[in-house]
Amino acid sequence: MPPLALQPFARILFICMGNICRSPSAEGVFRGLAERAGLASRLLIDSAGTHHYHIGEPPDPRAQDHARRRGYELCDLRARQVVPEDFARFDLLLAMDRENLAALQALCPPAYRHKLRRLMEFARHHTLEIVPDPYYGPPAGFEAVLDHLEDACAGLLEHLVKQGLQQQEVHRENLTKKLGLR
Repeated sequence: MPPLALQPFARILFICMGNICRSPSAEGVFRGLAERAGLASRLLIDSAGTHHYHIGEPPDPRAQDHARRRGYELCDLRARQVVPEDFARFDLLLAMDRENLAALQALCPPAYRHKLRRLMEFARHHTLEIVPDPYYGPPAGFEAVLDHLEDACAGLLEHLVKQGLQQQEVHRENLTKKLGLR
């Protein structure tokens, strides 16, 4: 009998404006952290933009270069725009800044608004509420973005693992009661 395929325990969508700098970098960082933790196969990770400016394009070469220096590969990613199905498909839709969050809130059906958050809410050390857009700035801006993303993505992964363990414990207790093992 083949082993049961495990369903993702979390489906995460990272969102910025054009899906060529911050959100693909967040996708790459989060995927890298999840792989190191042995959890990548249990997560569905994607990124998108609120605008259509760069659909089909790879991430900005500067974002790719800085991410690669830290061990994250973005070259296979392609920009896409958020679509209505994303609100049902993903458990968390994480915006890089207030404007991205406002754009998502305008598109999102009320039943799914609880899934919308800013990524930096999960940061453990950085107090900035947004991931700054490095597009028009100096190269150091891409490094700062990665610093913020590594912090917030590590906090997000910790949150998801803790949440998953709590759900497993509740499931175990319910199963024990149903089977009369207590």
